[in-house]
Amino acid sequence: MNAVTDTAPAALRGTDFSLPETDARLTGVARGWLWLGLLALIGSGVLSIILVLSRAPQFQNLLPAGDFFRVALVVHVDLSVLVWFVSLGGILWTLSGGTRAFGLNRAALAIAGLGALLMTISPFAGHGEPIMANYIPVLENPVFLWGLVIFGLGAVLLVARSLLAAPACSGTLDGAGALRAGLTLGLVPAVIAIVAFVWSWLTLPGSLDGKAYYEILFWGGGHALQFIWTVLMLVAWLWLASACGARVPMSPRIALLCFALATLCALAIPVAYLLWPAHAVEHRNLLTFAMGLGGGLPILPVALAVLLAVRPGAAIADDARPLRAALYASLALFCFGGLIGFTIAGSNVKIPAHYHGCIVGVTLALMGLVYLLLPRLGYGKPSRKWATFSSWCYALGQAMHIGGLMWSGGYGVQRKVAGAEQALKSASEIAAMGIMGLGGLIAIIGGLIFVVVVLMAIRRSQT
Repeated sequence: MNAVTDTAPAALRGTDFSLPETDARLTGVARGWLWLGLLALIGSGVLSIILVLSRAPQFQNLLPAGDFFRVALVVHVDLSVLVWFVSLGGILWTLSGGTRAFGLNRAALAIAGLGALLMTISPFAGHGEPIMANYIPVLENPVFLWGLVIFGLGAVLLVARSLLAAPACSGTLDGAGALRAGLTLGLVPAVIAIVAFVWSWLTLPGSLDGKAYYEILFWGGGHALQFIWTVLMLVAWLWLASACGARVPMSPRIALLCFALATLCALAIPVAYLLWPAHAVEHRNLLTFAMGLGGGLPILPVALAVLLAVRPGAAIADDARPLRAALYASLALFCFGGLIGFTIAGSNVKIPAHYHGCIVGVTLALMGLVYLLLPRLGYGKPSRKWATFSSWCYALGQAMHIGGLMWSGGYGVQRKVAGAEQALKSASEIAAMGIMGLGGLIAIIGGLIFVVVVLMAIRRSQT
């Protein structure tokens, strides 16, 4: 029986998707990227308290709204999405690559850290109008804008170094090779994002300013970033499933095909730039279609394979329980957000409900990956009880937050407003936003527990 199993196709006997241990020097830089991501989450969490209270009916009149809310929202989004995700990408690209151009990785980390610091302190360094552009909101404040540029330069150096250190293709493809290849493919939309940002900046009409300027400036590159986050999530799902002791019923080649689908659709972005100017409606529509295709098709087969591998109710080692909790929560929230996308009509809070679900799905997968990687980075193991609880608490809170936003969106409550600007009239609208506020506070608790659990594991350092 064992002989038959060992010679069966990988898709039938299952695949172990995990990356092996790497060079100690790379581990040190990966720890630096982890610290940058953690500090970004801490800053984002503090600001999220302001955001939730500014929208909750019970507290909205106790806090200033308007620019106060929007300034906090700008920095919160950039820290919790842009800086956090790039930092986790830094960990994964560092661990999956070689030691070539090692110094460039250190330089990328230092420059990105400086940029993130400037963005964080920018609200206290002078007045700046908050511009609620999609993907990368900004403060028209010199400190913030320079911080964003410097952080972008650090990200460019990270991508350049990761391309130089990308592992060579081998004849035999196993689970580890598929993850490495997937992470390398994730550099394709990273390069496209860089090109798109520069292309938009060089070709934007001089008459544009304010929200219209930044919206178009970041639209193409922002779409490319979503392809990167999708790849990171798929890598995390497969790796977490294997770390739970399961063999995933998917061959490495099929996994690689899913990674390729998630990245090759990003090639539509330069095509859109070649065919139409960045401010054209056709340009925007093609990018939206490409993102829906690349962010949808590869998800289903990987999600099904992971759920078949890590079946609910199956026996699991105690140390793997936090990983399974993060994996299940990520799958649930990402699917919840994706389904909400089909209900969007008009500009209301259903839109943030949709992208909160998808972004939180990615975040939970990466949180689980952090729990998995802590011992590999030389730190102690996370507390099993509290690490498991943090994922469920964060997921429950975010589900309530998203559900409240979706319910409110059905009444036409507008997005990117707070306090009296929300114009809540009926008891149902107030109840919906109350659920949103309560869920947000629960999610903040879950996020805080995650940070504390990781910091306690770091304190129990093995080295």
